[in-house]
Amino acid sequence: MRILVVCGAGASSTFVAQRVRHAAHDQGLAYIAFAGTEQSLPIDLDAADVVLVGPHLAHALPRIERDAAARGTTVVLLPPDVFADTDGTRTLALVRDAIAGTDAAPADTIHPSD
Repeated sequence: MRILVVCGAGASSTFVAQRVRHAAHDQGLAYIAFAGTEQSLPIDLDAADVVLVGPHLAHALPRIERDAAARGTTVVLLPPDVFADTDGTRTLALVRDAIAGTDAAPADTIHPSD
């Protein structure tokens, strides 16, 4: 599972991506989380299964959802208090909840031989 975290300039998304990556690892999930910006989104979408959108980009959500839908990518608007999720577990739960209803069922568990 490839998770793109998008914010305006990339700074806050870097922190969120790192926290989600650590939380996924701690839960034995083979998720990759990486940061992007609103400007890099058209290119970054091609490498993402899920896009987490920073709360300050809510105004751009309809456009992001349209662009993501064309690629079969799930979009989640992060809550305003996302930065209080210091261990990433709540944000990771948002990702898992969002993909639970999709037809795409990627292998997401790290096996001991991996």
